[in-house]
Amino acid sequence: MDQIALEGMEFFAFHGYYDEEQRIGNKYGVDLFIRTDLLAAGASDKLDNTVNYEVLYRLIAEEMRAPARLLEHVAHRVLDRVMAELPHVQQVKISVSKFNPPLGGICHRARVTLKRKR
Repeated sequence: MDQIALEGMEFFAFHGYYDEEQRIGNKYGVDLFIRTDLLAAGASDKLDNTVNYEVLYRLIAEEMRAPARLLEHVAHRVLDRVMAELPHVQQVKISVSKFNPPLGGICHRARVTLKRKR
């Protein structure tokens, strides 16, 4: 199986366990990796034979706009959307990071990674 990756996406969003986090927002990072068959796209050079990166980005951006308490929940929603809307995708892996999480000390980011297969 072949891979498409969108790495280093950044969003300002209103996720967080604490009410204050949901009010003031924070910067988040997202890395997405999908596994699908890219043979036809490689041979044809046609967008219809692959996964459109813009579609993937739009799905992620829409889910990042919807507030959540947990990074796990945001990542789970993205996995659900990708699997539901792109049936030829065989596997999805996503990492969602919160920059400078409120832990009472220095921490550059907190990250969760989820993976799903058909």
